[in-house]
Amino acid sequence: MAKLFFRYGAMGSSKTANAIMVQYNYEERGQKALMVKPRIDTRDGDRIVASRSGLKTPCIFMEELTGDIARDYNCIIVDEAQFLSKAQVELLVWIVDVLNIPVIAYGLRADFRGNLFEGSQWLLAWADSIEEIKTVCWCGKKATYNARILDGKVIKDGRQIMLGGNESYTALCRKHWASGDLGPKK
Repeated sequence: MAKLFFRYGAMGSSKTANAIMVQYNYEERGQKALMVKPRIDTRDGDRIVASRSGLKTPCIFMEELTGDIARDYNCIIVDEAQFLSKAQVELLVWIVDVLNIPVIAYGLRADFRGNLFEGSQWLLAWADSIEEIKTVCWCGKKATYNARILDGKVIKDGRQIMLGGNESYTALCRKHWASGDLGPKK
Protein backbone atom coordinates (compact mmCIF):
# COMPACT_ATOMS: atom_id res chain seq x y z
CA MET A 1 0.00 0.00 0.00
CA ALA A 2 1.50 3.32 -1.10
CA LYS A 3 1.77 6.25 1.30
CA LEU A 4 2.00 10.03 1.15
CA PHE A 5 5.06 11.15 3.12
CA PHE A 6 5.69 14.74 4.24
CA ARG A 7 9.26 15.37 5.31
CA TYR A 8 9.68 18.89 6.60
CA GLY A 9 12.47 20.88 8.16
CA ALA A 10 13.79 24.39 8.60
CA MET A 11 16.00 25.95 5.96
CA GLY A 12 19.39 24.29 5.74
CA SER A 13 18.21 20.90 7.03
CA SER A 14 19.21 19.12 3.79
CA LYS A 15 15.66 18.48 2.56
CA THR A 16 16.62 18.80 -1.10
CA ALA A 17 19.77 16.71 -0.71
CA ASN A 18 17.61 14.03 0.94
CA ALA A 19 15.10 14.19 -1.92
CA ILE A 20 17.84 13.77 -4.52
CA MET A 21 19.36 10.85 -2.61
CA VAL A 22 15.96 9.11 -2.39
CA GLN A 23 15.61 9.46 -6.16
CA TYR A 24 19.11 8.05 -6.61
CA ASN A 25 18.31 5.09 -4.34
CA TYR A 26 15.20 4.21 -6.36
CA GLU A 27 17.08 4.44 -9.64
CA GLU A 28 20.05 2.45 -8.31
CA ARG A 29 17.57 -0.39 -7.72
CA GLY A 30 16.19 -0.24 -11.24
CA GLN A 31 13.06 1.75 -10.38
CA LYS A 32 11.94 5.07 -11.78
CA ALA A 33 11.46 8.04 -9.46
CA LEU A 34 10.15 11.34 -10.81
CA MET A 35 11.42 14.58 -9.25
CA VAL A 36 8.86 17.39 -9.22
CA LYS A 37 8.92 21.00 -8.02
CA PRO A 38 6.47 23.92 -8.17
CA ARG A 39 7.03 26.29 -11.09
CA ILE A 40 7.43 29.19 -8.65
CA ASP A 41 10.81 27.79 -7.55
CA THR A 42 13.14 29.42 -10.06
CA ARG A 43 16.30 29.65 -7.94
CA ASP A 44 18.12 26.79 -9.67
CA GLY A 45 16.73 27.37 -13.14
CA ASP A 46 13.98 25.65 -15.10
CA ARG A 47 13.51 21.94 -14.54
CA ILE A 48 16.44 21.57 -12.11
CA VAL A 49 16.38 20.73 -8.41
CA ALA A 50 19.69 21.59 -6.72
CA SER A 51 20.84 21.37 -3.11
CA ARG A 52 23.26 23.69 -1.37
CA SER A 53 25.63 20.70 -1.11
CA GLY A 54 26.00 20.62 -4.90
CA LEU A 55 23.69 17.71 -5.74
CA LYS A 56 21.29 18.35 -8.61
CA THR A 57 18.82 16.50 -10.80
CA PRO A 58 16.35 17.24 -13.59
CA CYS A 59 12.67 17.61 -12.69
CA ILE A 60 9.29 18.51 -14.06
CA PHE A 61 7.00 21.20 -12.72
CA MET A 62 4.16 20.22 -10.40
CA GLU A 63 1.83 22.08 -12.74
CA GLU A 64 2.69 19.49 -15.44
CA LEU A 65 2.11 16.39 -13.29
CA THR A 66 -0.88 14.26 -14.30
CA GLY A 67 -2.03 10.77 -13.52
CA ASP A 68 -0.85 9.63 -16.95
CA ILE A 69 2.67 10.89 -16.25
CA ALA A 70 2.70 9.49 -12.69
CA ARG A 71 1.73 5.99 -13.92
CA ASP A 72 5.16 5.64 -15.55
CA TYR A 73 6.99 5.91 -12.20
CA ASN A 74 7.51 3.85 -9.07
CA CYS A 75 7.72 6.95 -6.85
CA ILE A 76 6.98 10.67 -7.08
CA ILE A 77 9.30 13.01 -5.14
CA VAL A 78 8.26 16.63 -4.61
CA ASP A 79 10.72 19.34 -3.56
CA GLU A 80 9.64 22.73 -2.14
CA ALA A 81 6.23 21.23 -1.31
CA GLN A 82 5.29 24.19 0.87
CA PHE A 83 4.51 26.08 -2.36
CA LEU A 84 1.83 23.59 -3.46
CA SER A 85 -1.83 24.53 -3.58
CA LYS A 86 -4.54 22.51 -1.86
CA ALA A 87 -5.58 21.13 -5.27
CA GLN A 88 -2.02 19.99 -5.99
CA VAL A 89 -1.83 18.18 -2.64
CA GLU A 90 -5.19 16.57 -3.50
CA LEU A 91 -3.60 15.31 -6.74
CA LEU A 92 -0.74 13.77 -4.72
CA VAL A 93 -3.28 12.06 -2.45
CA TRP A 94 -5.06 10.71 -5.55
CA ILE A 95 -1.76 9.39 -6.97
CA VAL A 96 -1.16 7.52 -3.70
CA ASP A 97 -4.70 6.26 -3.13
CA VAL A 98 -5.82 5.47 -6.69
CA LEU A 99 -2.59 4.75 -8.56
CA ASN A 100 -0.90 3.16 -5.52
CA ILE A 101 2.32 5.11 -6.15
CA PRO A 102 4.21 6.45 -3.12
CA VAL A 103 4.74 10.21 -2.95
CA ILE A 104 7.47 11.76 -0.83
CA ALA A 105 7.08 15.53 -0.39
CA TYR A 106 9.83 17.71 1.10
CA GLY A 107 9.31 21.26 2.28
CA LEU A 108 9.16 23.88 4.95
CA ARG A 109 6.44 23.64 7.55
CA ALA A 110 6.10 27.35 8.21
CA ASP A 111 7.16 30.69 6.76
CA PHE A 112 9.39 33.38 8.27
CA ARG A 113 6.50 34.62 10.44
CA GLY A 114 5.80 31.15 11.84
CA ASN A 115 2.63 30.68 9.74
CA LEU A 116 1.89 27.53 7.77
CA PHE A 117 2.26 27.55 4.00
CA GLU A 118 -0.79 26.31 2.07
CA GLY A 119 0.95 23.20 0.78
CA SER A 120 2.36 22.36 4.21
CA GLN A 121 -1.02 22.83 5.87
CA TRP A 122 -2.66 20.23 3.61
CA LEU A 123 0.30 17.85 3.72
CA LEU A 124 0.21 17.97 7.53
CA ALA A 125 -3.53 17.25 7.38
CA TRP A 126 -3.46 14.43 4.83
CA ALA A 127 -0.02 12.77 4.83
CA ASP A 128 0.18 9.17 5.99
CA SER A 129 3.61 9.80 7.47
CA ILE A 130 5.04 13.09 8.77
CA GLU A 131 8.76 13.27 9.51
CA GLU A 132 10.90 16.16 10.71
CA ILE A 133 14.35 16.64 9.21
CA LYS A 134 16.32 18.39 11.91
CA THR A 135 18.91 21.12 11.84
CA VAL A 136 20.35 23.35 14.56
CA CYS A 137 20.30 27.00 15.55
CA TRP A 138 23.58 28.85 16.10
CA CYS A 139 23.14 28.11 19.84
CA GLY A 140 23.03 24.33 19.27
CA LYS A 141 19.30 23.87 20.03
CA LYS A 142 16.95 22.43 17.40
CA ALA A 143 16.09 25.04 14.77
CA THR A 144 12.40 25.12 13.89
CA TYR A 145 11.98 28.64 12.49
CA ASN A 146 13.02 30.15 9.17
CA ALA A 147 14.17 33.67 9.93
CA ARG A 148 14.12 36.16 7.06
CA ILE A 149 17.10 38.48 7.23
CA LEU A 150 17.37 42.00 5.85
CA ASP A 151 20.34 44.26 6.57
CA GLY A 152 21.58 41.89 9.27
CA LYS A 153 18.29 41.84 11.18
CA VAL A 154 15.44 39.34 11.53
CA ILE A 155 12.29 40.73 9.92
CA LYS A 156 8.74 39.51 10.43
CA ASP A 157 6.81 41.60 7.91
CA GLY A 158 6.47 41.18 4.16
CA ARG A 159 4.99 38.87 1.59
CA GLN A 160 4.91 35.20 2.49
CA ILE A 161 6.85 33.95 -0.51
CA MET A 162 10.25 35.43 -1.27
CA LEU A 163 12.72 33.01 -2.79
CA GLY A 164 16.19 33.07 -1.33
CA GLY A 165 18.98 31.13 0.26
CA ASN A 166 21.57 31.80 2.92
CA GLU A 167 21.69 35.48 2.00
CA SER A 168 18.01 35.93 2.95
CA TYR A 169 17.20 33.22 5.51
CA THR A 170 18.65 31.32 8.44
CA ALA A 171 17.29 28.60 10.68
CA LEU A 172 16.80 29.55 14.34
CA CYS A 173 15.34 27.99 17.48
CA ARG A 174 12.06 29.51 18.64
CA LYS A 175 13.74 31.60 21.37
CA HIS A 176 16.23 33.25 19.01
CA TRP A 177 13.65 33.69 16.25
CA ALA A 178 11.31 35.46 18.72
CA SER A 179 14.10 37.73 20.00
CA GLY A 180 15.63 38.25 16.56
CA ASP A 181 19.02 37.07 17.82
CA LEU A 182 21.21 35.94 14.91
CA GLY A 183 24.07 34.97 17.23
CA PRO A 184 27.59 36.24 17.68
CA LYS A 185 28.99 38.30 14.83
CA LYS A 186 31.45 36.38 12.69
